Amino acid sequence: MRAKNKRLCIYPKDIQRITGKSYRQSIRLLQKMRIKLNKLEDEFVSIEEFCQFTSLKIEQVEPLIIG
Repeated sequence: MRAKNKRLCIYPKDIQRITGKSYRQSIRLLQKMRIKLNKLEDEFVSIEEFCQFTSLKIEQVEPLIIG
């Protein structure tokens, strides 16, 4: 049996599922995170960075991320 692949980056749809915010609000949060983390517009934000930024535990977030 193959091991399930885990993603490293987070997308607005994931943020929407985790926070309950709208898709557009999730995009804004992701943009805000990129600015605070000094990332370019096209750079990915990792799940770990998201957890640090939002003060959520990674153990709580990972089950909500699909794929």
